Amino acid sequence: MEWIRKNFKLIVFCLMIVVILVLNHIYGWSEYLSDSDNLKFLSDMIQEHFILAALIYIGLTVVACVVLALPGVTFAILAGVIFGPWWGTLLCLIATTLGAIIAFIVGRFFLQDSIKPMVAKNALLKKILFDEAGRSDIVLLAITRLVPLFPYNIQNFAYGITDISLAHYSLYTFIFMIPGVALYTIGTAGFTSAENRWLYWGIAAALLVLVMFLGWYVKKKYLGSEESAEKETEE
Repeated sequence: MEWIRKNFKLIVFCLMIVVILVLNHIYGWSEYLSDSDNLKFLSDMIQEHFILAALIYIGLTVVACVVLALPGVTFAILAGVIFGPWWGTLLCLIATTLGAIIAFIVGRFFLQDSIKPMVAKNALLKKILFDEAGRSDIVLLAITRLVPLFPYNIQNFAYGITDISLAHYSLYTFIFMIPGVALYTIGTAGFTSAENRWLYWGIAAALLVLVMFLGWYVKKKYLGSEESAEKETEE
């Protein structure tokens, strides 16, 4: 009983995940997002009801960010197909940021007391997530958003167990997702736009180089020494 009392929030969180997975299996929410008929429905709606189509996309994406284990790139690709490169980028950023904020709040409420002590035992994650050396929030978000240390959905919950403020998390999440989201939305739009195909692909290629460079730079500057330190500790 004592163990249950101490881990009550974690147990509730796990039960919520199980219920969501069961409901997703029954109702096929994941399949809905990838169904070509549904995508065509939203694409057709844009002409007469753009705001409604945008709200539907944002709502589905927010839910998917929080409760469905879909790769983060999925949302950007869908936005590029449905809304094109520019609106697609903006709407995807809004939707994924909102989803990330909700997941952050859920993680902070349900996981911080039980998961944080476990994560803190890992030397590398402890240095990255808990700002051991006084690292700023902006560097923390830059590292984990630009360098794929773990999947997007898991990141959102993991940030809830850190000491980062919700305001900083929300702002920096939006900013550091811009290159990656734009890369996929604009690149995807190139497949659906014969007129501007090479323009969009050119922009996407430039963004790919930028994302790779930023990821490499951040990893080298902020993770290199920590990985070495971790190896020395293990030895």
